[in-house]
Amino acid sequence: MALQQIVEQTVTGLGYDLVEIERTAGGLLRITIDLPWQAPEEGAPELPEGAALDQFVTVEDCEKVTRQLQFALEVDGVDYARLEVSSPGIDRLLRHEQDFTRFEGAVVDLTLKQPIGAAGGEKINANRKKFRGTLERTEEGGWQIVWSDEPPVKPGVRVSKKREPAPLQAMGFTLDELREARLAPIVNFKGRAAKPE
Repeated sequence: MALQQIVEQTVTGLGYDLVEIERTAGGLLRITIDLPWQAPEEGAPELPEGAALDQFVTVEDCEKVTRQLQFALEVDGVDYARLEVSSPGIDRLLRHEQDFTRFEGAVVDLTLKQPIGAAGGEKINANRKKFRGTLERTEEGGWQIVWSDEPPVKPGVRVSKKREPAPLQAMGFTLDELREARLAPIVNFKGRAAKPE
C-alpha cells in the first residue's frame, strides 16, 4: 500500500482528519492531524465566537495516532527514521474546499503558482505572488481575498484621523491557481476583548 493510503486509513480510522504528510531528507516522517469538522446545518443556531477554537488536538490525541501509525507502518514495511505527529498549529495549511469553507472570514496568506501579471492592473506589482487578507466567498460561489496595502501601525505611534485609509482590494482565485494557502499566524497577547454591544 502507498504511504498516503496507510496514513489516511489509520488517521481517519481513529476519528481524525489528515491535514498533511511530509517527508524530510533526514528520514523524518511528519504527520499533521486535526479534529473532524462539518459545516453547520442551515437554520442551526450559531456557536458563540471562539467556541470552535476551544476544540483542538491534544498531546494525548497525537500519542494515540503515533502508536497506531508505528504499528501500521511497521506491518507495511515503510522506511522512516523518526515519526512526528502534531496538530496543524496557528499557521494551518488550507488544501481542500472544506478547509476554505471552514475558515471563511479568517486572515490568510496565499501564494500563487504564477505572478498576478497584467490582471493586477496598475495598483498591484505584476510580479507579486504573495497576498495576506481576509478570505471571502464571492457572489458566484468562488473564493476571493480582500486586503489593504496600508502599512501596519507601529506601537506608540498615533495615526491622524484625517489620514485617508488605503483602499480595499479584492482578488478572485481558484484552488488550482494556488501554490499554498495558510491561516495567517496572528497572535493577540491581549486576550479576548469584550465584544461591543
